[in-house]
Amino acid sequence: MTQSNATATPAGNGETVSVHLKPIDAAGLAAFAQKGLANPQSRGTNKVHTVMQGQFRSLSYVGDHEPVVVDEPLHLFGENTAPAPGELALSALGGCLAVGITAVATHKNVKLTKLELFLEGDIGNSAAWGAGGALDKEPMQMGFQAIRVSVEVEGDASPEVLQEIVRHADRYSPVANTMRNPIPFEISTR
Repeated sequence: MTQSNATATPAGNGETVSVHLKPIDAAGLAAFAQKGLANPQSRGTNKVHTVMQGQFRSLSYVGDHEPVVVDEPLHLFGENTAPAPGELALSALGGCLAVGITAVATHKNVKLTKLELFLEGDIGNSAAWGAGGALDKEPMQMGFQAIRVSVEVEGDASPEVLQEIVRHADRYSPVANTMRNPIPFEISTR
């Protein structure tokens, strides 16, 4: 993590213009935080509808957005037309951490000039999705076995403050905590 007072560019009139990442609504964030303080047990629900197209390619519909396409690489019998499920899980983690870092920076009145996250996850599929691969695998032996996140963040704060912002966002990240902690999970057929 490095410190930067902002990206400086000449304005053409002898002045220097600072370029920051597009900010979020600080007042709206504060109001949202107050709602959480007033009702700490409140919950939201995310909903996704996934439709299989064939082979391993599927479309996941989220709200009124374009569908999220999921596939597997060629060596896993997919068509390699889109990211694999594990890659999208890491994308969700990266997006959630980026949101959190931005929110915490906004709360602390820190203007960010750069925020990039690099994620890696070690995952194996020796059980072949339960289709006759390695036998006697326990749930804890499958899925991601290790995840590493490296954050490059710059803004108008010291490296120590930027590092604390990242730590704080990580602690409160819903997706990071979902990956770290066992949760009730159920699946049924219709």
